[in-house]
Amino acid sequence: MPFAPVFLPALHAEWIKIRTLRSLVGALLAVVLVTALFSALAGLDSEGPDFDPLFSAFFGVTFGQIAAIAFGTTAVSAEFEGGALHVSLAAVPRRGRWFAAKAVAVGVPVLAVGLVTGFLSLAVGKAVLGAKASGLTWGEGLRGAVGCALYLTLMALFAAGLAALLRSGVATLSVLVPFLLIVSFVIGGASGTAADFLPDQAGRLVLHETSDSVLGPWTGLAVTALWAAAALFAGAWSVRRRDA
Repeated sequence: MPFAPVFLPALHAEWIKIRTLRSLVGALLAVVLVTALFSALAGLDSEGPDFDPLFSAFFGVTFGQIAAIAFGTTAVSAEFEGGALHVSLAAVPRRGRWFAAKAVAVGVPVLAVGLVTGFLSLAVGKAVLGAKASGLTWGEGLRGAVGCALYLTLMALFAAGLAALLRSGVATLSVLVPFLLIVSFVIGGASGTAADFLPDQAGRLVLHETSDSVLGPWTGLAVTALWAAAALFAGAWSVRRRDA
């Protein structure tokens, strides 16, 4: 049987779940608003020898990613509450197909919202920075906006995979949020070390004009993609092997 006729109905069902849950829609809106707001605030306080105009314009991603992670986590963890997963698997018995549909339903809207977020943050950041952003090239701005969308998407998928593995939204957020806001923030200044290969540190290199990291902008995103793929693989294994 062709793949599309059996996959698309599963994808459509997962998309209906997402767009009808207010918390998920709110999380997507928060990605845009929080990122743009903190990028604007960062532009108002942009001084110092290490000033990076590109990262200043996208500084809000540091906080906007929390909303993207919450979106990916909630979209998956909701299935483990109240027997919802039993209903989903009754409609789509092939667990791997169901989880693939869930991952696509998570990734596509975050990518779309991420593109809006990226270009809005770039516009807001450049407007606030004024003359300080005059050195940014068109290519750097485009790389930052597109990289912002890809990074947010990968972090949402990373959270979705982890939520499927842990089978709990609370547990997933309890691990990821402190890690991103505290642990990674503390050790993130140690460029040229193993810290460069953390999922958030590696992915955000695409938002920097220059960096001392051993990774480049796109190789950093590739590292984040590997983290996301590993989490999704682990989540798919959990869904297929453990009781619903």
